[in-house]
Amino acid sequence: MEFSFDVDALLPERITVLDQHLRPPARRPGTTTPARVDLQQQIMIIVDELGKASAKAQHLPAPITSASRMQSNRHVMYVLKDTSARPAGKGAIIGFLKVGYKKLFVLDDREAHNEVEPLCILDFYIHESLQRHGHGRELFHYMLQKERVEPHQLAIDRPSQKLLKFLNKHYNLETTVPQVNNFVIFEGFFAHQHPPARKLPPKRAEGDIKPYSSSDREFLKVAVEPPWPLNRAPRRATPPVHPPPRSSSLGNSPERGPLRPFVPEQELLRSLRLCPPHPTARLLLATDPGGSPAQRRRTSSLPRSDESRY
Repeated sequence: MEFSFDVDALLPERITVLDQHLRPPARRPGTTTPARVDLQQQIMIIVDELGKASAKAQHLPAPITSASRMQSNRHVMYVLKDTSARPAGKGAIIGFLKVGYKKLFVLDDREAHNEVEPLCILDFYIHESLQRHGHGRELFHYMLQKERVEPHQLAIDRPSQKLLKFLNKHYNLETTVPQVNNFVIFEGFFAHQHPPARKLPPKRAEGDIKPYSSSDREFLKVAVEPPWPLNRAPRRATPPVHPPPRSSSLGNSPERGPLRPFVPEQELLRSLRLCPPHPTARLLLATDPGGSPAQRRRTSSLPRSDESRY
C-alpha cells in the first residue's frame, strides 16, 4: 500500500509498534525532521487507510480500525513496512496486526462461565498482492515475542476463514471451544489461565442491616421493663425496710400513693364534730325524744341548780 509521503522515512523500522498516542517513532540520526504535528498526521492517515482496506477485504460494513478508535482505546498496532520495493523512493506498507486486552466471559470445556482478560486479536490484514509470501507469519511471530504470549492463549475477535486456516497451518490451532459471543478460543486456552479471586461484597455497617441485624438481637437480649401497670410486681408479705423513692410523675409512678399527708385520729374526730349534720340525721334527731347520745351527755353534765333550791 503506497502513500504520497515518505513512508520509509516516517517508519524507520521494518515493524513499527503504535499505541493510543500514535506518536512517530524515533528518527534515524542524520535524517531531516519535519514538524512533529505533520508526522503524527501522516501516521493517522496510514492507520485510517489500513483500516479501510481491512474492512473491504473482510466484507465489513465499516472499518473496525481507525485513528480515532486507536486514540480512545488501549490497543497496540503492529505495522509491517516493505523495505525491498521503493516505488518512487517513498516506501510502502505491507499490512498490520492490532491486538488488545479485553475482559471477557468465556465458556470452558464444562460449559462453565469464566471471567478472563486475555490478549485478543482484533484486526489482521496483509495486502492482497503480498499474501502467501510469509509476511503474515513474520508479523504474527513478532507480536507473540513482543507480548510474551503463546498462540493458544489468544482470543480472536470474529476471525475470518483465512485467519482460521492461517492459525491451523502455522500454529496447529484447530479445535475450538464453543462460545456464545463473537470471540474464538482454542483448546488449551485454560491451561495457563488463573481465574482472579472473586471479591466478596463489602460488609455493610451494623446499623444498615435491617430488619434483623446483630445489634437488634443484642438489644432483644437486654431485659426491658414493660410500661405501667404491667411492671407492677406482686405485693410482698413484708414490705422492704427502705422502699425506693416514688417519682412525682404520674405517668412513670408504678404505685398510686395518697395525695394528702396522714391525718391523726384526734384531728379527724374533731373535724367530724364540727361538720354540720346531714339533713337525714336532723330528721332522726327531731323524732327521737331523748335526743342524741351526745346531747344527753351534755345535759347530764350540767349542775342541778333547780334541785338545790328545794
